[in-house]
Amino acid sequence: MAAQLGQEAVVKEPSCNMIKRLVFISLIALSTNGFGQPSIAEVLTKYNTHSVPYIEVENLSQLETPPLLLDAREIAEYNVSHLDKAIHVGFEDFEISKIITLVQDKTKTIVVYCSIGVRSEKIGEKLIAEGYTAVYNLYGGIFEWVNSDKSVYCKGKQTPNVHAYSTTWGAYLLKGVKVYE
Repeated sequence: MAAQLGQEAVVKEPSCNMIKRLVFISLIALSTNGFGQPSIAEVLTKYNTHSVPYIEVENLSQLETPPLLLDAREIAEYNVSHLDKAIHVGFEDFEISKIITLVQDKTKTIVVYCSIGVRSEKIGEKLIAEGYTAVYNLYGGIFEWVNSDKSVYCKGKQTPNVHAYSTTWGAYLLKGVKVYE
């Protein structure tokens, strides 16, 4: 159209501010998509072998017979909150002999959980190696439980508090009150 009017077309160079904005937007896009924190699924794929079958929060909530819930977090984490009626078994100080004494029926459904499901797989492997046949790892752990609006307890009372383990792992806890002590 400029040529039709007998005028020369003027091509504007992008301004310095426009370039800065484009670079800024690109960096934000990369940080949220390319360099952001991996999802729980990605973490579980990286650290777990899927040697213990997962059970989803929704499926655990719908079981007709309540399973034995084992908390594979450390005692400081358990003392902040845990799933209702969960038994603390720990991770660093886990002793299979305590479970053998507690659960003689090796067909009993057992669900092990931790923060997101990495430590609980290791404990589940030990239970399976001991001959327990209905062992499951809670997918996403207590974080996914709370993120799904399920209740956690401390000393028999419901609490919003959840031990977030660390700021890195705590990023997966989207609901509740994060506790780091």
